[in-house]
Amino acid sequence: MAVAGLGGLMTEIGPWYLSLRQPWWKPPDWAFGPAWTVIFAMTAVAGVVAWRSAPGRARRRRLLVLFALNGCLNALWSFLYFRLHRPDWALIEVGFLWFSVLWIMGETGRYSRKACVLLVPYLLWIAFAATLNWVAVALNGPF
Repeated sequence: MAVAGLGGLMTEIGPWYLSLRQPWWKPPDWAFGPAWTVIFAMTAVAGVVAWRSAPGRARRRRLLVLFALNGCLNALWSFLYFRLHRPDWALIEVGFLWFSVLWIMGETGRYSRKACVLLVPYLLWIAFAATLNWVAVALNGPF
């Protein structure tokens, strides 16, 4: 919830964002809130399932670190894109965000297939967001 709240605070749909040229296939802005809500809910469930399945304290600690890192990267993307108005920097950062989800999936997949599968929509959504980010940079750059 903290990551969702922080990301929401970082996301400012103002004149700068509204002036960006976007691809025709971009979903309407109102659709992002519900999509993120579902993704964050599934991620939270995956975290609980993984925590309960993790063999020992060291694995649980590692999970906390990985989820915290992912949360920071998620909020950082919103900060770079919406607050600093730097989609070009966000495009670089989104690769690290995507990799962090993949890393969590690899870790949880060792002992909980269910937790790993619950993270698939998050990974796909970040790939979709990265594609939107790339097109925004291509259509509007340089920044």
